Amino acid sequence: MSQSALSSAPVKTAGVALRESPSARERFADAVEKSWRPVALLVACFVAWWVIAAMELVEPYLVPSPGKTFEVILDKPDYLWQHSWVTTYETLIGFVVAVAIGVLAAVVMVYSTTVEKTLYPILLFAQVVPKIAIAPLFVVWLGFGIAPKIVIAVLIAFFPVVISMVTGLKAVDPEMLQLSSTMGASPWQTFVKIRFPASLPHLFSGLKVAVTLAVTGAVVGEFVGANEGLGYVILQANGNLDTPMLFAGLLVMSLIGVVLFVIVELAEKLLLPWHASRRESGVTTAF
Repeated sequence: MSQSALSSAPVKTAGVALRESPSARERFADAVEKSWRPVALLVACFVAWWVIAAMELVEPYLVPSPGKTFEVILDKPDYLWQHSWVTTYETLIGFVVAVAIGVLAAVVMVYSTTVEKTLYPILLFAQVVPKIAIAPLFVVWLGFGIAPKIVIAVLIAFFPVVISMVTGLKAVDPEMLQLSSTMGASPWQTFVKIRFPASLPHLFSGLKVAVTLAVTGAVVGEFVGANEGLGYVILQANGNLDTPMLFAGLLVMSLIGVVLFVIVELAEKLLLPWHASRRESGVTTAF
């Protein structure tokens, strides 16, 4: 047998079986298997919504029919798009700032026990304070512009980023840290080569939570004081008893959160193909 054939032949290990990469048909079947339950639940919710509206179990001015809600979305796409873009922009800026500050704070807390003992109670206190209660203060301090919405989005999205990053940095195998120290690696090299890559699965778990909370934060800021954004649309519709527009704003806001969540999850799949939860091929034990 030639050298190239030997190098390409799979290595067999006792008790271990290689699992081949799934075919396109298998991947499609797996995607259907994973998605049909949430899709079925979503359809059931819409059917229940339609039944409640059609049978007038609740007054139409309280719960509009799905048809009227989607009719509003189709009749005013430019209006909803304009306000949706404002909310999305505030969400993205707040999310990026929260990630930057959260990761930096987590690194400092992990490498300094004094900072962790000092900062952690303050972070916990800031998290339990209702953001809707302090939102008017930011409007008074920062005005009615975009700044208070971004600040509230940062405050809401900040905590899950910090907690997940701290957990990931502390979850590194101590033997790996001892090995890197024995081999003469500097603290920076240990962080870049070992600690940070090992923390990424935990970090992305926090990012998926944070990006959806950032949408809520932006909308909460718009509730308090704004003349644009989905929070403004929902507030105006509520004041005018325009429930179809109110439900349309809620649906679009939910869609923004879902899309951003999916984007973060796709980024996780692209950046962490080595993580066990993302492997589509590999080895499985035979016993």
